[in-house]
Amino acid sequence: MMKYLQRIGRSLMLPVACLPAAGVLYGIGYWIDPVGWGSNSIYAAFCIKAASAIIDQIPLLFAIGVAIGMASEQDGTAALAGLVSWLMITTLLSPGAVAMYGGVDVSKVPAAFGKIQNAFIGILAGLIGAGCYNKFKDTMLPDWLAFFSGRRCVAIVTAFASVVAAVILYYVWPLVYGSLVQFGMSIVQLGPLGAGMYAMFNRALIPFGLHHALNAVFWFDTAGINDLSNFWTGNGTLGVTGMYMTGFFPVMMFGLVAGAYAMYRAASPARKKSAASLLMAGAIASFFTGITEPIEFSFMFLAPGLYLLHAVLTGVSAVVCAYLPVRCGFNFSAGMVDWILSFKAPMAVNPWMIIPIGLVFAVVYYVLFTWTIKKFDLRTPGREVEEFHVAAAAPLKNNDFTTMAHIILEGLGGPDNITTCDYCATRIRAEVKDYVLVNEKLIKSSGVPGVVRPSEHSVQVVVGTKVQFVYDEMKKLSQALR
Repeated sequence: MMKYLQRIGRSLMLPVACLPAAGVLYGIGYWIDPVGWGSNSIYAAFCIKAASAIIDQIPLLFAIGVAIGMASEQDGTAALAGLVSWLMITTLLSPGAVAMYGGVDVSKVPAAFGKIQNAFIGILAGLIGAGCYNKFKDTMLPDWLAFFSGRRCVAIVTAFASVVAAVILYYVWPLVYGSLVQFGMSIVQLGPLGAGMYAMFNRALIPFGLHHALNAVFWFDTAGINDLSNFWTGNGTLGVTGMYMTGFFPVMMFGLVAGAYAMYRAASPARKKSAASLLMAGAIASFFTGITEPIEFSFMFLAPGLYLLHAVLTGVSAVVCAYLPVRCGFNFSAGMVDWILSFKAPMAVNPWMIIPIGLVFAVVYYVLFTWTIKKFDLRTPGREVEEFHVAAAAPLKNNDFTTMAHIILEGLGGPDNITTCDYCATRIRAEVKDYVLVNEKLIKSSGVPGVVRPSEHSVQVVVGTKVQFVYDEMKKLSQALR
């Protein structure tokens, strides 16, 4: 089950990658017209409406992205199937349709059906589309139906499967929706403490790839919170909306950067150079874009206690920001780019305070990381045992993706040992036949920050923000060697 949830989380990275475009457009629009939000400027209105075209369709993007990501092959047929499933379910369960089934006025329809176009349904539609693609893409039909054989039958089967899903959801969705709302409201009612609990669990779940499931409850319109969209569209409550995003800014822009510096300072003299190359790149990515995995994966398995401390500090940051109050939002992640763009967003409150708060957290991170590493002699980058150091410090020419891909591929046991292989924001995710053939030391010699083994046959290679280029080279090499 965990492996399946991790694949869903990876699949969500594709549609999430669309959100920075919306953030830029929203930011420009609100800077041009910070009061009227487009009513006073045609240019601002154009930018805001363009951004809304993405933000308002997040569930649909999820349906397509999950369908592609969960399919056995990245084929456009799977995306079409996800779209078909989304259209079928949301149309059949729209308030107007439900009112027609029951012979009642639309106002009498349960509120759950008014929220049927949400992230959860988008993910479900993508799963249905991908499932139908995987099962029926090679179906052979009789000659008189041969035109609809193979991939051409996928969308047809998906439509019928979606009808069945809609019937089930007709009875189940009001119960599911009610439970999600209660869970969300229980956290909301805790106020700043609830924001802190969410932020802490968000970080704690990253090693398992399950944090996206938690994000869907608070950032999107699954349980009526919709923190991300409401922050940019102005449909939320001033002083409340943004609570579940703000606390990440001091950590990603300052805390982790200081933590990386603490790990660099704690590295042995002979290994400082190799530690610096790894930690500096991660710190830059975290500060500017909010992509934290290069840093987090560099120590979460070497020093899990230190990573737990990081998760707790993230929760503390969220509590502090919620109490002050400070409200910032992001469309991609809590880096400097999104922080600047959120200044003129409708729900922004004291975004400038991220700087002093972040500087305080930088000091806290540096002091606590330094003390913890030395007190417990933690094996952070540059402090590994000698065997690990030899493997991880092998020199590689910068951006030599072919060499890196060749080493990783060999470390995974070669192309014949890999059953499936894909990538997310920073990691190559592979399923292998024989786990004994996986050579972690060899993989690490490519210069990657780390290797994760979630299960016996799953291997995740943490590459960083240039993961796509390494993956593309691995794909080429695999085809050439087979």
